[in-house]
Amino acid sequence: MIYSTQIARKDGTYPRQVLVCTRQLILEAQSAAELGELKNEMRNVLKHLTPTSHPSAALESDQYTMHYLMRDNLVYFVITERSYPKKLAATYLRDVSVAFVESHNTADYESAYARPYCCNDFDSTIQRMKKDFQDSRTNNNLEKLNSDLKDVTQVMTKNIQDLLYRGDSLEKMGDMSQRLKDESKKYKRAAVRINWELLLKQYGPFAALGLFVVVFLYWRFLA
Repeated sequence: MIYSTQIARKDGTYPRQVLVCTRQLILEAQSAAELGELKNEMRNVLKHLTPTSHPSAALESDQYTMHYLMRDNLVYFVITERSYPKKLAATYLRDVSVAFVESHNTADYESAYARPYCCNDFDSTIQRMKKDFQDSRTNNNLEKLNSDLKDVTQVMTKNIQDLLYRGDSLEKMGDMSQRLKDESKKYKRAAVRINWELLLKQYGPFAALGLFVVVFLYWRFLA
């Protein structure tokens, strides 16, 4: 289930940088308290985001997961129940980002004089989109999970407490992702080299013998 969506600028100060904050569902007191605290943590997450941070991630708490997507100078947040599929949440944020950019001019929110929540008219659009994504078990959403996620890569996941209070960083996520890519390239190159070495070891003597026969015949009959 999707609970809350926010859109904010990466620059500026809180709460001025918040452009959109959606209405919250009514929950039990304990759940509402944790959700409210998690929404407040968005401010700290914004402080941690830098140009080298991973562009998309899921930050888990006890009951909920905060997902974010960075695009251009904007950060899109959504809070879901922890069991909600991360790739579906990433797709939801992608669709929200496309709809927002199509419906708002950059001048509406990039001005230094833009007021907090200046684009809250977009909330009605978000409410309509939330209905489509609310239940992850619908056929439409299952199809998205199975076939419409080619451009959604593996979602990086961290515990929000590790990020905000134990010195972890979103940059490490990006660095880890890059290291994995570099290691993958190294393994591919090593695999190619090993395959060539095996081929040379297996067929090298035959190739050398064949070359010797060709040279001998050329020298014996044509030279």
